[in-house]
Amino acid sequence: MELQRRSALIYGLLLVVWLLVVGWQIEEHARVEAAAKTDLQNRSTGIANTLSAVVRALRFRGTLLQDRLQPVLDDMVNSGTNGLPGFTELLSVALINTDGKPIVSAGDTNLIPGEALSESEPVWTADSVTFVNPVWGASASPENSSNPIVVLPSFREMSNSIPRDAFERRGSNEMNFSNPPSSVAGGAGASPPPGQQSRDREGAVPGTPPGMEGPRNGGPRRPPWLRWMDENQFKALTARRELHGLVLAMSTENVRAVSMDDLWLRGIIVLFAGISAIVAGLAWRNVSKTSELQIRLVRASELNSHLKEMNLAAAGLAHETRNPLNIIRGMAQMISKSDATADLREKSKAIVDETDKVTAQLNEFINYSRPREVRRAKTALNAVVTEVVRALNYDIDEKKIRVESKVEPFLIEADEQLLRQALFNLLLNSIQAVGENGQILFTAHRNGSEAMFEIRDDGPGVPPEQRREIFKPYFTTHQKGTGLGLAVVQQIVLAHGWEIECLANDPKGAVFRISHLKPTA
Repeated sequence: MELQRRSALIYGLLLVVWLLVVGWQIEEHARVEAAAKTDLQNRSTGIANTLSAVVRALRFRGTLLQDRLQPVLDDMVNSGTNGLPGFTELLSVALINTDGKPIVSAGDTNLIPGEALSESEPVWTADSVTFVNPVWGASASPENSSNPIVVLPSFREMSNSIPRDAFERRGSNEMNFSNPPSSVAGGAGASPPPGQQSRDREGAVPGTPPGMEGPRNGGPRRPPWLRWMDENQFKALTARRELHGLVLAMSTENVRAVSMDDLWLRGIIVLFAGISAIVAGLAWRNVSKTSELQIRLVRASELNSHLKEMNLAAAGLAHETRNPLNIIRGMAQMISKSDATADLREKSKAIVDETDKVTAQLNEFINYSRPREVRRAKTALNAVVTEVVRALNYDIDEKKIRVESKVEPFLIEADEQLLRQALFNLLLNSIQAVGENGQILFTAHRNGSEAMFEIRDDGPGVPPEQRREIFKPYFTTHQKGTGLGLAVVQQIVLAHGWEIECLANDPKGAVFRISHLKPTA
């Protein structure tokens, strides 16, 4: 009962930890998505500030001609379409009046929903977002509320609206807009006196078109093609075209991409957390069962040593752990062969590779823990060496290693399968030790009633203080080693009654020597 309560507590804690990871990933995903939206809003503010500076640079005495502003807006939108820096996400732009209606615009204005013109908060749609920003220097700006900016229409836009009798009132069949009179009060077609003309142009900005300088007391300027209007008509026009704010429609493609990439990442983290929790639960269950088995084994037999009992228990745990690993591997292979995304298939293949590595380590441990039963028979040593070299030929070719065999053709008494495994582990150890274009040499010769086998390499060698330690379990000098390969070799050698030792190879490298082999006639 105590063990069952403890198991229930462990499973509950694992579930709580997994739920905490899920909640944490949801919160992190929301934070990343909000940061992406904030970044997009900051870029829209930067574009709005740039356009405000352009408006302030182009205005004169509170007026701004649409002909001068329209190319600027078109260039900004076209720059975004062409992927130029600064405006890559800009889809459309519109300057609005105090009623929220567009005065001048560029790009696809259908991307700007109607409610966005009256909303101060961003309006998000599936593919775009609309921001409403103030234009500093316009009527929406606190520092310029008493001196608004008016965007006056161009002559081309107003040409169809000029009444015919306006020409007759000017005393001509055609209005001369290229050289308009400077004063309406001077009469039809009359030019003002030179002194008056000089006074009217006093204080005008250099380069101001004739007819735009006007009186010096400020206020919106009236261009020549609007002088046919009376004062009320002109005031109504300026009221409709008084600049109030700026509406930007920007693409949300980058925000969606960031959100989707982060969502995949969070999903994978949650998946790994779930797998880890399941594996931990299964491991705990196996540990619980193994613990019970260990207690029964200790009580049942006093003849077995404590080390042997621990080896059996660990071997059982390793064997049971392979089952969930095989399940994980099978599920990962199914995902990699499904219609999933390339990224998910790649990650599932990585899961398969990692489970294969863990399974190989478990197999080595189980192999180390298994008792050695030697079945001696006449075995050709040179034939076993050839088979081992052929089995590791891919690893040898990959590092361009030169392998040479000087094994004399004689027979020895040995278990062929165990001998093959020992030589396999020794050759694999040498392959891992040497660098590219390294050398490995097999030698074997008879000396009376005994024989000796050696494998030499030109790797970094083994320090003298480690030449005994390397045969102990879990001692390794290789980054990817498990520490059981040479331990298994020693087990096989001792089971045959042989001896193995590690020596230095002049000028560099290591020598693994197996002595006391028994040749046969």
